[in-house]
Amino acid sequence: MLGSSSSITQALELAAQALFLSNPNPRVGCVIASASGDVLGRGFTQQAGGPHAEVVALRDAAAQGHDVRGATAYVTLEPCAHQGRTGPCCDALIAAGIARVVASLTDPNPLVAGQGFARLRAAGVAVEVGPGAAESRELNIGFFSRMVRGTPWVRMKAATSLDGVAALANGASQWITSPEARADGHAWRARACAVLTGVGTVLADCPLLNVRGVATPRQPHLVIVDSRLRTPPAARLFDVPGRPVWIYTAREDVKAADALRARGATITVLPDAAGQVDIRALLRDLGRRSVNELHLEAGPRLSGAFVCAGLVDELLLYLAPLLLGSGARGPADWGPLQALSQGLALQWHDVQRVGADLRVLARVAGRGDF
Repeated sequence: MLGSSSSITQALELAAQALFLSNPNPRVGCVIASASGDVLGRGFTQQAGGPHAEVVALRDAAAQGHDVRGATAYVTLEPCAHQGRTGPCCDALIAAGIARVVASLTDPNPLVAGQGFARLRAAGVAVEVGPGAAESRELNIGFFSRMVRGTPWVRMKAATSLDGVAALANGASQWITSPEARADGHAWRARACAVLTGVGTVLADCPLLNVRGVATPRQPHLVIVDSRLRTPPAARLFDVPGRPVWIYTAREDVKAADALRARGATITVLPDAAGQVDIRALLRDLGRRSVNELHLEAGPRLSGAFVCAGLVDELLLYLAPLLLGSGARGPADWGPLQALSQGLALQWHDVQRVGADLRVLARVAGRGDF
């Protein structure tokens, strides 16, 4: 038996189970409880094209033989009101006889944006909005970013020594941080819609840039910034089954593009005035491609370009208890600055011990206020 706050807490825990699963749809959980507080059904949003949290919870209740008429549905986001690959969840709740809906947030999707609540109220369903709002929004920060700003939430990942060294002067960087920190980094990759890197990293490291060692039902898309189409068609990154690879370039090169398309890559030409890839236009294009969270894992030059352009929303930094001294490289190459006030102001968001290292999540000041 659950109280109202406990029901929302449980719904948020269910939503977290969709963390690696529901992209590009939001992570939503639902608990259906009787007037006396008995749980009748639970659910969370499945893979795109599959049922949303409310429908999963209704089916769970039905499978257990529970009658949900007169019950309350606790859900972490407004029930959808539009026909997409699945039907409107608000209609499913109404048809099932749900008497009350307690939701954490209004859906920022313009196709919903209060219409789900309006249809519920018009059908005589009582609606309460607000419990668990902050937690639900954090869980879906990328979805809110895409719906409100039209661009993904950009999270830049870096691993450094305590004095900020990401690689030695000779390029050696494997491994500064512990196995536990590296596994944690893969979990952050898994929650993203896409991982972005530069061709410099591809040429230097021949990485896979996939999720490894973490159970996930899907691999995030891979985005490569490659102004001159130097990505080798034989690169290992093309060997990850079923993963889309999107390459952004600054110039037409039919021969190189055809060779990369033969490996399954999608090529998009987006030059800026300097003859480089227009990274602002790239983010807008990724928003149109339904990318919510973008995991930026690149070399110092490309990472620095994103920082300098003001396009990084959050820094995911792993700090090893190690000093590597001068002459080495930091995680982002930008500057030089002339005044301390020109620095990128950050706000501590979360600090945790991971293995022997510290994981710092720092948000650019003012980001997330959309």
